[in-house]
Amino acid sequence: MFRAENLTVSVNKGNKKILSVDSVAFPSRKLSAIVGPSGCGKTTLMKAMLGMISHQGSVTLEGDSVYGADDLVGKVGLVPQFSIAPNQLKVSECIYYSLKLFTKESDYDQKIQEILKKVELDNHGEKTVENLSGGQLRRLGLALELSHNPNYLVCDEVTSGLDPNSEDYIISLLRSLVEKEQKTFLCIIHNLTKLKDFDWITVLYEGEVVFQGDFSNLLTYFSIDHPLHLYHRLEENNIDYWRKKWTERNGLLEQEEPETPYMDAISFPEKKLPNGFTQMGTLLQRRFQLLFRDRGILSLYIAITLGFPVVVVLFAFNGLPEIEWISLADNQGFLQKMRENLQFLLRANQTASLVTGLIMFQVILLTLMGSNNGVREIVQERPLFEKERLNGLSVGAYTLSKLIFVSILAGIQGFWMAIFVKFICHFPGSLIDQALILSLCCISMSWVCLGFSAWFPSTEKASTLSIYLVGFQLPLSGVVLALPDGLVWILRPFINAYWTWSAYLSSMADTRLYDAFRLQNTDPISNYSTSAMVLFFHMLVGLFFIVKGASKRIWQ
Repeated sequence: MFRAENLTVSVNKGNKKILSVDSVAFPSRKLSAIVGPSGCGKTTLMKAMLGMISHQGSVTLEGDSVYGADDLVGKVGLVPQFSIAPNQLKVSECIYYSLKLFTKESDYDQKIQEILKKVELDNHGEKTVENLSGGQLRRLGLALELSHNPNYLVCDEVTSGLDPNSEDYIISLLRSLVEKEQKTFLCIIHNLTKLKDFDWITVLYEGEVVFQGDFSNLLTYFSIDHPLHLYHRLEENNIDYWRKKWTERNGLLEQEEPETPYMDAISFPEKKLPNGFTQMGTLLQRRFQLLFRDRGILSLYIAITLGFPVVVVLFAFNGLPEIEWISLADNQGFLQKMRENLQFLLRANQTASLVTGLIMFQVILLTLMGSNNGVREIVQERPLFEKERLNGLSVGAYTLSKLIFVSILAGIQGFWMAIFVKFICHFPGSLIDQALILSLCCISMSWVCLGFSAWFPSTEKASTLSIYLVGFQLPLSGVVLALPDGLVWILRPFINAYWTWSAYLSSMADTRLYDAFRLQNTDPISNYSTSAMVLFFHMLVGLFFIVKGASKRIWQ
């Protein structure tokens, strides 16, 4: 039995109740339907019982208290209305990753074939998810849950929008799993004509349970001769009437015998999940496979990684002879010549301004790449993450996989920027120092924007904030435009571009170009070590938001 008592869900800081259920129970090894007019609280009820949203009241599963979603891992699965498997994966690959994340199978191929045959997708294993029909997507969603074999499955409108034949097939498949494998299904449905196919029916109206029983009792209780008349009958009276009617009926039943059919309690075997490092490795494998499968996204990453350094070089092209001149200039008397020869001074100043401007240009482009790496990474797959978290996915494994993924991308982009620009432009200074600081720039921005992606519930909000963050890097760095003295050290600690630019410039401290720059600019410049530490601090800020954002439940 899956039961809830005194279950309430409130919004607007607790000022408005959208669900208030005195008691509701779903028998085990049965096919149960949950119906009610749109907005009556069907999905809210299920999410509350699954621990997916905040609620008050008690929930029990086979007599054991349920305090949150973690208590249901391995026991209850969720089959969403539409499969949320990645579109670029094949059907068999989706099941493979589900098995690898949540089970310790010894023969994945055999298990995959068993599951595909069970839902009659064995002839579609090589199809990609994006090429499946609506009915096939529903079956894939069911197959993904069956892969880790929960006893209870909650199906959220898995028959909605299907043609009659596909709808009949899905219900027939659920029935066979109840009879052959003793599964328990709780199905939110809209098609009232299918209620006769269910063992147990729950009716919600305006956020309250107003009936539970079998199909014949439903018709009798509401005095209707066809289930299609149910909603019209509900609307004939307000919620106070139905609440009183249901309360009086339950009172009579308590004096006679329980209405809920009794079944022997299910004993749940101990769930043995793969460890966090195994899950992390599986997630990374899947993420890179998706990257290489998605030609559009992969082309974008390649284009900006290879193209942005070319843009920097194009802006530097006319100044390359000057950069080479100052690099090869005679070290003896260089400063003296700048002080005594105005033309020599102007030429050196122009070259230094060009190089420092190109450094900032590289930095801004890398912050843009970092933003692109992280800002959509979590929020766009949030439904998949939350679903897999319900199945036992470790939040730590998930966040670590994302950090490693974006860091690899950002590290490649930073190193390539440094190597390409230095090879063409012959910037003085240590290549290793410059490559490390540019990579750190891109990684830190990737982590911060990954934090936005984890914290915000929509791609639009996360992307908007990242756009502002990148857009303000140049003006608020204080390098190109002078800031009021009172604002400099208030804003500067948050500006990635300033610290990367300072560290890069500091890597040239023993060169003539740096001497030329310091003759025209005497403002304090942070040294390499301090700048790198600030960028590491930015990474820690991003890490905080990633962990906090991934830990809270945001259901879309």
